[in-house]
Amino acid sequence: MSNATSTSDDIIMTKIYYIRDQKVMLDSDLAELYGVETRRLNERFDWKLNKLKAN
Repeated sequence: MSNATSTSDDIIMTKIYYIRDQKVMLDSDLAELYGVETRRLNERFDWKLNKLKAN
């Protein structure tokens, strides 16, 4: 495992929280990892959820 991979894994692990025995990430942390604005991430999430409900 390269040092860069190890570092990025450590960064991701610090952004995972345990709430009621569930692993969760904040939308702002997830957006940061993907390099998008939080509102854009939420828009896509809503779009995908509505698409799945339609099926």
